[in-house]
Amino acid sequence: VLQKWVNREISNFDYLIQLNTMAGRTYNDLAQYPVFPWILRDYTSEELDLNNPAVFRDLSKPIGVVNEKNAKAVKEKYNFEDPLGMIDKFHYGTHYSNAAGVMHYLIRVEPFTTLHIQLQSGRFDCADRQFHSIPATWQALMDNPNDVKELIPEFFYFPEFLENQNGFNLGQLQISKEVVNDVVLPKWAHSPEDFIYKHRKALESEYVSAHLHEWIDLIFGYKQRGPAAVEALNVFY
Repeated sequence: VLQKWVNREISNFDYLIQLNTMAGRTYNDLAQYPVFPWILRDYTSEELDLNNPAVFRDLSKPIGVVNEKNAKAVKEKYNFEDPLGMIDKFHYGTHYSNAAGVMHYLIRVEPFTTLHIQLQSGRFDCADRQFHSIPATWQALMDNPNDVKELIPEFFYFPEFLENQNGFNLGQLQISKEVVNDVVLPKWAHSPEDFIYKHRKALESEYVSAHLHEWIDLIFGYKQRGPAAVEALNVFY
């Protein structure tokens, strides 16, 4: 599979799906759901220019430190000594992929809606914590080193998860009083289908093809554990 990918006989999307499968990740287990990278950092421009490297996320860094500002807090957390010596050192107390994160993204689609409600003791979580906007989700990642969610494959092929087709009452945001309904898209996307089309195009772009292996090293490769993980600020609890 690696050789096919290097020879460009299979797409970046296909390669990531295959890697997830070989790593034991599966759509049948929310705790081991397939994980995909955030690949863009520009969610505010009117047009998305895939020839400009500045629109892409730095794939060599874990999402928690893509914003340089967060690196200091992350290092401090790692250097904290557990007085009982029971807990191994870590940079992040949460994970880039977990069941709650999958339900967070897929809240508008069954069976994930029902699973989310079960997780929240029989009701929807408060609106401000819902997945309601792609630009706002990215901004939250940049501002908060404790939020380290990567993406799920649906961001590259499934426009329906961005629409509240079932008309669920997801509440309203506290400050703006905005009602949470369909997911707010980046300015450069004119519809959920347009977002998926452009996002998939970005995944298959020249820039991502040249740098995807750096992210793979973090998630599936040699930077998961040991000294390389420490150096890359990539140690999870």
